[in-house]
Order: sequence, then structure tokens, then C-alpha cells
Amino acid sequence: MAFTLGSDEQVDERHAMRLFLHCVMCVVALLLPNVPAAAQTALRVPWDSVEQILRAPGMENAGTYRYNLPRSDLRVRIGGVTVAPAIALVGWAGFGVAGSDTVVMGDLVATSAELGPVLRKLSDEGIEVTAVHNHLVGETPQIMYIHYLGHGSAVALARKVHAAIALTATPLPAKRPATIVVTIDTTLVFREIGTRGRANGAVAQFGFNFVPGSVTLHGQALPAPLAHGSPVNIQAVSARRAVATGDFAVPADKVDGITEAMTRHGILVTAVHSHMIGETPNLYFIHFWADGTLADVVKGLRAAIDAAR
Repeated sequence: MAFTLGSDEQVDERHAMRLFLHCVMCVVALLLPNVPAAAQTALRVPWDSVEQILRAPGMENAGTYRYNLPRSDLRVRIGGVTVAPAIALVGWAGFGVAGSDTVVMGDLVATSAELGPVLRKLSDEGIEVTAVHNHLVGETPQIMYIHYLGHGSAVALARKVHAAIALTATPLPAKRPATIVVTIDTTLVFREIGTRGRANGAVAQFGFNFVPGSVTLHGQALPAPLAHGSPVNIQAVSARRAVATGDFAVPADKVDGITEAMTRHGILVTAVHSHMIGETPNLYFIHFWADGTLADVVKGLRAAIDAAR
């Protein structure tokens, strides 16, 4: 959801409203002492300020806030296909509550030239780098993905992440994707996959959670949408060709079955690696690249999804 600042009068009205809501929350806290501290913290976090700092619109999902940072400045090609930024080139910052702290997680999309300066800045800002690696194979130019984790106040974390983003050519302010007439066969995609999703232009997107129970880090449960979602993105290239990419976040005992299913259906496994350090249970992220007819791509993805389940 988007937040904007209006006139001075509007700002004053909002300030008064926030004071009123704060008083209400104090009364509620007194009357309901068993309300978890994490829930109270989440209600007080100033997401409008985070949006202004990151210069990207926010989206709420199950108590978390995500800010997408698409690399629309990059023209990346694989096998003669120009990769739509929406399917593989969106960096992001996600905020949620872990214990009594606000946590930020996400990944930044970087070129080879940007990688060193961004890593140094994250280190200087006290943001932990939890992985640096590829998601794709054979792309031109080569793209790297920097996964990170930070704890603290939302506003302070947003400033630190923005300092790193500013060292890349990521277009800012980031904008919500313009709505384009859907050209991909969503009936085929969502019916065969067996889930609902969203579509815009030639791209269809959906996601899963293949991890049973919670994932903890240093004894604190991590927000599922930030730590172990499994996004899948399909791009219709032409009437007879589609490509797909994404990653499956799964426990170790699921890896072999998923990679076997993908390989059997002609889907290239491009990476199997971690995105976090020290989480329980240990998770593996299986990245892939599918290229074929839309029907064949969807069939292969469904086989991998069934194996993950």
C-alpha cells in the first residue's frame, strides 16, 4: 500500500490522528496485557517513513511489508530471450517482526561492477550479508544477487539498505508496474498449476510455502513471506514459447526429488544454495530456468511442485 505526504494541514491532521491512535493502543495494552509484544511493535512501525526513505511503494502481506526495487535499467538476455524484469530482476527489502525486533531481509540485484561497492556499504552499515551468488545461468550481462539480514528499528534499517541501493543504478523512485493487457494464457497456467496468482502483460506469477512449521534464527521465528517463500514467474515470449524462473525453498529431504522432476521435464536447475546462515531447519533454495512451449513449461513446473509437496 502506498503512503504520500500532502499539505502541511494534512500532515498536522495525520500527526493528531497518530497521537490519538497511540493513546488508544496504550489503553488496549492495559486492558489486554496478554497481547504479544511483537504484535504491538508491528502496529507502531512507521511504514510510511520506510517508503519515503527507500523511495519504493510498499505492499503488505501477512503482517510484513515488502518494497520492490526492479532493475528496469538492465537489458538481460538468455538464449535469445529478453528477460522481463518482473520475472528475475527485482531486488527487494522486506520488513517484519522477529521476537521484539524489526527484521529486514531481501536481496539486491547487482552487476559485477556494482557488487564490491554494495558489499562494502552493507558491511559498513552493519547489515549482514547472508549469500552472494547467481540465480540465472548464461545471462548477458552477468547478474549477481546479494541476500542480506538486519535487525533494529524500521527507519534505521531502511536508511542503511537505501545507502547500499544508492550505489547501484537501480531506478529511483521505484514505481509500481504499469497495468498492461494480459497476453499470457492465465487459464492454462493457473488451472494446470492448481493455484491462483496474478498476471500483467506477458507475465504470470504465483507462489507457495513448502516449509512445514516455522523457521527460526537465533531462537526467533522468521516471518514466512520474507524467509522462505517460493515464487514462480512465467513469461510468454511468443505464441509458441515461454520461459520461467524462480526458486523453491525447501528442507534438505525435498531437494533430490525436485531437481529430478525438473531435469526429467527439461527444466534447467541453475543453482542449489542457501539464502540464510544458521537458520533451523536448514533450507535450500532451488533456482531454475524453463524454456519451451507454455504447456510444457507449466507441466514441468507442476511436476516439481508436486515433488516439493
